[in-house]
Amino acid sequence: MATAKPKKKNPRLASGRKRARQDVKLNAANTSLRSKYRTAVKNVEKAVLAGDKTKATELFAKMQQVVDIVADKGIFHKNKAARDKSRLSAKVKTLATAAA
Repeated sequence: MATAKPKKKNPRLASGRKRARQDVKLNAANTSLRSKYRTAVKNVEKAVLAGDKTKATELFAKMQQVVDIVADKGIFHKNKAARDKSRLSAKVKTLATAAA
């Protein structure tokens, strides 16, 4: 049987209660963006593995936008975003040269 998470106590102060409400919204937004980031990266990697040069370059352009947005918001570190873009860029370039 799965164990349920222990319930958090409600803050006493009004500012604490407001902070808790805000945290729920922020957590949902950050989770959504984090998921979008990972999906974009995964889609490019799938296109590279499939050997589809045009699809890979198209998805890479979209992925760059998503990665930059997520890095600017501080959800992932800027260096991680740059590292992911660099590695995927290299994979797409090798795919392009192998096809030529």
